[in-house]
Amino acid sequence: MPVHRLDRVDARRIAVRAQLLDAHRPPDLLTVVNRLTFLQLDPTAAVAPSADLVAWTRLGAGYRPDHLRQAVERDRTMFEHQAMVWPTADLGLHLAEMAAWPPEGSRKHDWLAANATFHRFVLDLLRDSGPLLSRDVPDRSVVPWPSTGWTNNRNVTQLLEILAARGEIAVFDRVGRQRRWDLAERVYPAGTTAVPADEARRTRDERRLRSLGIARASVVGEAGEPAQVEGTAGGWRVDPAALGQPFAGRTALLSPFDRLVHDRKRARELFDFEYVLEMYLPQAKRRWGYFALPVLHHDRLVGKVDATADHRAGVLRVHAVHQDVPFDPAVTAAVDAELAALADWLGLPTVSVA
Repeated sequence: MPVHRLDRVDARRIAVRAQLLDAHRPPDLLTVVNRLTFLQLDPTAAVAPSADLVAWTRLGAGYRPDHLRQAVERDRTMFEHQAMVWPTADLGLHLAEMAAWPPEGSRKHDWLAANATFHRFVLDLLRDSGPLLSRDVPDRSVVPWPSTGWTNNRNVTQLLEILAARGEIAVFDRVGRQRRWDLAERVYPAGTTAVPADEARRTRDERRLRSLGIARASVVGEAGEPAQVEGTAGGWRVDPAALGQPFAGRTALLSPFDRLVHDRKRARELFDFEYVLEMYLPQAKRRWGYFALPVLHHDRLVGKVDATADHRAGVLRVHAVHQDVPFDPAVTAAVDAELAALADWLGLPTVSVA
């Protein structure tokens, strides 16, 4: 198979288009999640929860967080699993992997086996009383969960997480941020067939590559076709359907968890973009801010915006706009317009520069 030789401009445009960040916005949330394959859930909401921010960046002002909640909790066109929201149409691609988890010989496998009676009790309780919050499930563990960290002796939480990972229970809905659990058979669509594990893995790799456009083989396996990107080491795979497509760009403020920048090495190689999520660093060591938003302008990542949504004061506080490359007037105007759009979407009538 011939190797596709790409310059970095072409590689970047493939990546941007694949992530639905070019000028052609998708029509609805389900289209977005089907293309991206998942939305990552994260409780950090310095500006907005990441899943909502990722959706807004693609859909614009028409997106509301209730759309995601409705899709997961009422329409069931999406499901929550392992801190991600996935298209329900892809459920069969995950079932075989769920059923084989946790791997035999692992600590969680042995702990689950030692708590077989607790396991049966929780399933019976949910069958009779579900859906339930974790605090409504009594601890009937025989062997406590061993840990020196925050999970020590959190037996109910650990069991619920394991059973969810195995596909025996699922998130029914949320009460605030708290998950309510029920039997998976009452959450997932009846009759969903598990795709054999090897076939499912290949299909997930193909879908992941389609969502990224171009990625390392270590991320997408043998999906797509081999590529060489100028100025980088080998090992790239490219979605052949993404080659030779026209490109029209726009400006976007990205979540730090956005898949365009999530692979920091890929972002450096393709975009010359350095980024660290600094929320875990002491304030004195931060260069860009607690939850700095990467700035995409057409096919380049040009900077970061340090912003905080202050709902009490009714402002989106912009502490700094860091320019990785000098902004010309057009880029400055485009970034200002995106900040105004973000403030409007958040229901904050002003943007305050601290």
